[in-house]
Amino acid sequence: MTFLILIYAIYLLFLLKIYQMMITLSKGDIAPNFKAPNQSGKIISLKIFKGKKLVLFFYPKDNTPGCTAQNCNLRDNYELLKSKGFELLGVSADSENSHKKFIDKYDLPFDLLVDSNKEIINAYSVWGEKKFMGKVYDGIHRTTFIINENGIIDNIIGKVKTKNHSEQILELY
Repeated sequence: MTFLILIYAIYLLFLLKIYQMMITLSKGDIAPNFKAPNQSGKIISLKIFKGKKLVLFFYPKDNTPGCTAQNCNLRDNYELLKSKGFELLGVSADSENSHKKFIDKYDLPFDLLVDSNKEIINAYSVWGEKKFMGKVYDGIHRTTFIINENGIIDNIIGKVKTKNHSEQILELY
């Protein structure tokens, strides 16, 4: 009897995993709410951005070449993006300390959220299998969500060009 319960429990976990993999966000969906600390420990939530356009970008890791290029491109075009009404917010699983050093090193003018427990990352379905140099592993898929003033996803950029990310965003508006 115990064996059957164990098998049933494993089956339910398997179904849950499949269901979680099927949940993906699309243009027009309500953006999942979030609440997490930024690089200074201040709690930031989606509600803060009500009435504003938000560029919510997910990136794999602070101080790596692609993530540095992406963040610096957004930094270099920050004033232009702000003039078009956009707020920017980055998310990765890095720690407060890592984010703080990254921001200080590259003089980034926007907040980076700490999501070490991957609640936001999973809510936005950006965690999954990746391949690099023949190695398969789980990680954050570099993805950007543009959320409108009403909390609706206006656009999703799945193939982020790290060196020209601002241009990708501005081309949509």
